[in-house]
Parts: sequence; structure tokens; C-alpha cells
Amino acid sequence: MNVPVTRFDAGPKRPADPAAALVEAVAQARRSGGGRLELWIEHVDDTLDAVATDAGFEQWRDLFQMRCPLPVPGERTNDFTVRSFTPADADDFLRVNNRAFSWHPEQGNMTLEGLRQRIAQPWFDAGGFLLHERDGRLAGFCWTKVHPADPVLGDPAMGEIYTIAIDPDFHGRGLGGPMTLAGLDWLAQQGLEVGMLYVESDNQPAVRTYERLGFTVHHIDRAYVLTVPAPTA
Repeated sequence: MNVPVTRFDAGPKRPADPAAALVEAVAQARRSGGGRLELWIEHVDDTLDAVATDAGFEQWRDLFQMRCPLPVPGERTNDFTVRSFTPADADDFLRVNNRAFSWHPEQGNMTLEGLRQRIAQPWFDAGGFLLHERDGRLAGFCWTKVHPADPVLGDPAMGEIYTIAIDPDFHGRGLGGPMTLAGLDWLAQQGLEVGMLYVESDNQPAVRTYERLGFTVHHIDRAYVLTVPAPTA
């Protein structure tokens, strides 16, 4: 059974009356038999947080959107090389991705069909899907994504570190920073001046890595959960 998800997007798509929107979402979940209901609020603030908690929702996850200026200064290690993804790399990518994100509610357990669906998206560019091999194996990857400017939100064109991971067998070798830099360098080469990524707030090793590269938190997207009881007879 799919978990019902309610989203409060940023900008003009956000409900004019968030409290009323939550009342209707909960009522709809109850009419559907009850169960777990998720709420995501983009660009959460104290007012919207209070609306969610007053409706009975509990905070679940905080997702940081972090940004940095491009290009990122500093020296690069000559022995760290990357190449672009090809369809022949699909199985190796899935193996590393699912090992690295075994704990993650969305990114873990990706299937070949799920990968193909993402590759089929208009934004996909294999040139910015970078792989690093070591000891004859895929050790890590950095998959990037280019976002056009959004005049409604006032966002410039940005290059996103869409997903990045190091195979657990290669943890502790200092590959996370160079892997991130490889993606950011590719994005800068496309003429972009702002880098961006999303990271779980409690993933402190990753947050510290990004902060060392010049990233700062731009805003927080927050997830909430509520168990809706089934309607009584």
C-alpha cells in the first residue's frame, strides 16, 4: 500500500490556507481507511511548523538544501579520475547505490527499471553522471543535474549534486570530497555559478564534507508523519 503524501511546495503552489489543506488531507486519509500519512513542507518556517504540529503531525526528517558558489577553489588530486556513465555500468551502479543507501527511505533499493526511468528524464546528461573506479571496481559516483533559473522563487540557474555515494567497502579512504569536487567541477564547466545539493540533516559526516567545500544551508524541507485512525463504524 502506498503511503499518502501531502506536499506544501514553495511559492505560488503552496495552499492559501495550509491548516484547511491539512484538515482535508487527514479526512481523505480517514475515508481511505486510515494509516500513515506523510507531509512535506518545502522552505519550512516557524509558522508552517506550528500549523503541522497543531494538526497532530510529528517531525520526522529535515532535509537541508545546501548551496555553494562555483567554481570551488582549491587544488585537485591528480590521481583521482572519473569517467562518464554508460548503460553497461547500470548493474555496478545499482549495486553501489543500494549498498550505500541501504538506510535511505527513497534512494535505497533502486531497481533497473527505476534507473531507466530517471535516465529517460529530459534533464539527464550522461556527461554529468561521473564514476570513480578503484582496485578494478566501481568505488563511487556523483550524478549531477542542471536546473534552469526559477524567476518565481528567485533562484538562479543551479547545478545539483543529484546523488552521490561511495561504496561502503571504500569508506575511510577520503573519496567523498574528491568525488563531490569532480561533480562540482563538471557543473562549473557548464557555465553554472551556483552549486546545490540536498542532504539529510542528521548525516553529519556528509554535512561536514560539504561545509569544508564551501556549502552552507540555504533552507530546510521538513517531513512530518501522522497515523490516521480508520473510520469507526
